[in-house]
Amino acid sequence: MQWTVGRVRITKFTELETVGGTRFILPQATPEAIRELSWLSPDFATAEGRLKMSIHSLVLETPTERIVVDTGLGNDKQGRSVPVWNARSTPFLETMSAAGFPPDSIDMVICTHLHVDHVGWNTHLVDGRWIPTFPNARYVFGRTEYEHWRDHSAAADETATFADSVQPIVDAGRAELVASDAVISDEITLIPTPGHSPGHVSLHIRSDGAQALLSGDVAHHPCQMAHLEWSSTVDSDPAQAAATRRALFSRFADTGTLVIGGHFDAGHIRRDGAAFRFEAVPGGGSA
Repeated sequence: MQWTVGRVRITKFTELETVGGTRFILPQATPEAIRELSWLSPDFATAEGRLKMSIHSLVLETPTERIVVDTGLGNDKQGRSVPVWNARSTPFLETMSAAGFPPDSIDMVICTHLHVDHVGWNTHLVDGRWIPTFPNARYVFGRTEYEHWRDHSAAADETATFADSVQPIVDAGRAELVASDAVISDEITLIPTPGHSPGHVSLHIRSDGAQALLSGDVAHHPCQMAHLEWSSTVDSDPAQAAATRRALFSRFADTGTLVIGGHFDAGHIRRDGAAFRFEAVPGGGSA
């Protein structure tokens, strides 16, 4: 799937798609509650009220660089709390290469945050060692996010993730730690969006008068636009996450900004009473 924002092209590469229950991530998003939000179907939920979600990476082509935003789960990883996330063997890199994006053509990787499902392809296993997957890329991490997980990755899942998907990037000298509001390029600026994780950032893209927002995990699903108070089970600060959702969605609602989530496809945010709704933009669309 691809979208165009001015002179920036965004291509989505899906690693994993799910349709189903929400207890693991959004327990308040019951089928009954989802069916009440009729606008979610068919793009973001089934008629039965089951959520449609994905784990994916986005490749940005600007006039000067190729940038991968978030890198999914990766292959061969261990120590993950979700069993099917361990010892994966998928043709993810081959799919990217076949589409014209071989790993050595990537100039930069940006991680919205350092959770397990956003950093996995930062590295790959070669002769028993984890090495950078994108050998010519700078890896951009928010400094607040990196320092938090460096100092506080007590959960087994995050300890393993940091050890195999973050620390090897630092050890290889490929990491660049930046402020949460850093200007990345002429087209891309970071927006501080804490709550899901302490240093979570979103990406604001501006090009030739068009705008896009890559929101990461500010919301895991568009149902959280209607229910800002619904927080993910893995939000580090649910109250802050809800406040961040309200502020971010208020900023971009009714502006024509193309919005792509960390686990859902593109659309436009519309005001809907005291909250918001989301209107899908098909792949191939423009901001």
